[in-house]
Amino acid sequence: MSFETLNLHETLVRAVADAGYTQATDVQQQAIPAAMEGRDLMVSSNTGSGKTASFVLPALMKVLAAREAWAEANKLADKNLGPRPNRPANPGPRVLVLTPTRELALQVAKAAADYGRHISNLRVATIVGGVPYGAQLKALRGPLDILIATPGRLIDHMESGRANLGSVDVLVLDEADRMLDMGFIDPIHHIAAATPPTRQTVMYSATFGGHVGRLAQELLNNPLRIEISSQTAAHADIEQRLHWADDFEHKNALLDSILTSKDMEQAVVFTSTQRDADWLADRLADLGHHVASLHGGHPQGRRTRVLQGLRNKQLKILVATDVAARGIDVPSISHVINFGLPMKEEDYVHRIGRTGRAGRSGLAVTLAERRDTGMVQRIQRFTTQKIPATVIEGLEPKRPEPKPAPRPFVKHGGGGNFGAPRGDAGGFGGGNFAGPGARPAGQRPFSRPGAPAGKTFKPAGKTFAKAGPRPR
Repeated sequence: MSFETLNLHETLVRAVADAGYTQATDVQQQAIPAAMEGRDLMVSSNTGSGKTASFVLPALMKVLAAREAWAEANKLADKNLGPRPNRPANPGPRVLVLTPTRELALQVAKAAADYGRHISNLRVATIVGGVPYGAQLKALRGPLDILIATPGRLIDHMESGRANLGSVDVLVLDEADRMLDMGFIDPIHHIAAATPPTRQTVMYSATFGGHVGRLAQELLNNPLRIEISSQTAAHADIEQRLHWADDFEHKNALLDSILTSKDMEQAVVFTSTQRDADWLADRLADLGHHVASLHGGHPQGRRTRVLQGLRNKQLKILVATDVAARGIDVPSISHVINFGLPMKEEDYVHRIGRTGRAGRSGLAVTLAERRDTGMVQRIQRFTTQKIPATVIEGLEPKRPEPKPAPRPFVKHGGGGNFGAPRGDAGGFGGGNFAGPGARPAGQRPFSRPGAPAGKTFKPAGKTFAKAGPRPR
């Protein structure tokens, strides 16, 4: 289905064409018309499926409709056929988008700017943590069309009286499950309560079970449920591979071989902790790679420069934690490598979704040691796919492939990630999820004699300052 058939304004159709898209994806075909009708929506769609455009384009339609209604009211007033509309002193945004991370907020803001490029004086602001308040306060003082925010920083501005949400027509909760995982349930309720009860609410989530489903019941009015494909759907354009490593040294050798292969254009290498990301980026930089680390412990300015370096190909390798898994949209990423396994099975899906985008093919490689067997099994059960185990010539494992352990009976209702690696809490610090095979507390995860305390590297004129190891 082409975008012309979705009854979008011609300025939006032109902008979408400028961005290189002609055919609407499944989620766009179903969500855009329903959203333009004013329906509340509960949407599940895989990463890379075009979901951002599926709520940004209807939001821009809402902005255009409001402007046209304003212009029509003024025309009638000029002809003495009606009252002249009053413009509030601080109208606040018409559309509010909440996202779990800064990277995702910036990605949504870029989509709004791209698809709204032909709308004159479109006012889009991004309110996220980790950046100075000055520019955000200036943006909030003026009229706004679209506000994209992370819950924590938006609450700060609301408590200071700077953020007025009384004119919000559309509230979008992007990756609601992730926001609830990060503890934003109360801030979301507080923010929603500050918006008009007549607003339209659109909610995107990988799942609508449990606490996410309860939140949807509380915030949405007679919502339309749209499920394009489940989290376990296969990524048709992504080849998945599993390499078993005998030990940490063997895993490093496998990684080095993959990163120097001829078909490697750009890669995102995922680690389990912030400290691991910095250490591994240092090691790869010592080998001559154009590389940077990205995680929640870095200031926003640095994170923005790193992502820009990735987009303009000054960086060839990004070493990241899961905080970056849902906010990177770079079509030239050919490889995703799981150097450290994720803490949660669904994060594996979001990780590998960084490749195989915009119609390209991609390769997702998982490097696993024997102690990772349990998580590999859980990922395969979650995705309902077996990840094929392969070998690299000359780097074959000396130990046999581990056999799947029998699945124990687990009484539902409890939770936990026993034996799972520690994760990056999106800027709130790492957790201590210790289980079988976990490293003793206080022990450095990767040890290498003479490792540098920090490194500054300058790919093609850019400077990316990397933090050195931090004490626990």
